[in-house]
Amino acid sequence: MIRVLFVCLGNICRSPMAEALFRDMVKKENLNDRILVDSAATSSWQIGLPPHKGTLDILKKYNISSNGLVGRPLIKEDFWKFDYIIGMDKSNIKNIYSITGKPNHPKIIRLLDLTKARKDIPDPFYTGDFEETYSLVSAGCRALLKKICREENLSY
Repeated sequence: MIRVLFVCLGNICRSPMAEALFRDMVKKENLNDRILVDSAATSSWQIGLPPHKGTLDILKKYNISSNGLVGRPLIKEDFWKFDYIIGMDKSNIKNIYSITGKPNHPKIIRLLDLTKARKDIPDPFYTGDFEETYSLVSAGCRALLKKICREENLSY
């Protein structure tokens, strides 16, 4: 089983959006028996809470299930449990390095580094623009799925 973990600051906007969207992509490609998807936060502010209403609304708009999404913290042991740990911005990456104790490890990737955009995904908690976040997360998730299929010899 290939394990993918999406990480953002609070695990209520960007990372649960990426988790739900990536799960949907994996399911549509009939890879859900090969790829497990989760998300986590680098902070403890929203632990145990559902995603932000803006995230839930955008997922509903695009007919993507939000079932099972709940905020949880990133823990050191996640480094060993997941094959790909995906941060949404440079600050998330720095925090992932700190929490896991694995700075600059190749399994820790900023999502849009897999695209031509190569930039941070803005946090819609602050910008209010969940549509922009969805568009960027979608592009990053498509690139990530291609990368995983290529690296893990999965048909896509």
